[in-house]
Amino acid sequence: MDEPEINISIEQKLKISLEESWLQRIAVRTIEAEGIPSPAEMGLVITDSKTIQKLNKTYRGEDKPTDVLAFHMIPGTSQEPELRFVGPPDGIHHLGEVVISYPQAIEQAQEQGHGVAQELALLIVHGVLHLLGYDHELPEEEQKMKARENEILKRLDFV
Repeated sequence: MDEPEINISIEQKLKISLEESWLQRIAVRTIEAEGIPSPAEMGLVITDSKTIQKLNKTYRGEDKPTDVLAFHMIPGTSQEPELRFVGPPDGIHHLGEVVISYPQAIEQAQEQGHGVAQELALLIVHGVLHLLGYDHELPEEEQKMKARENEILKRLDFV
């Protein structure tokens, strides 16, 4: 089975050095943990607060920075296994794109008392789970999503 393709884009003006293979591994392991058939692909963007604030305002109507946004491409994304995926015409499961604010990740890591790597891993897992239909609008959804995040982070040795 082919490994999912993760297209990484790191905003150059951030002037940070992140290991793309590490970022890819977190996303791939999350996709695999959810049993998503390959071939699959998604985008992962690491950006600044200004860019994510603009996206948050445009797509969610909230004029403030946020930590992660997920733009899924699967119509009618559902957590029900039998409804989750229909074979796409090109044979590739286009999952969508996760956008992460690096400055927000730094701030949240400091607030939580852990490293930036752990916070980035959490945000990647969180974003990918959103692409796959998880949500946290209702308390029971939030509980289910948090539990799944923790399971995956544990597999990745972050918990």
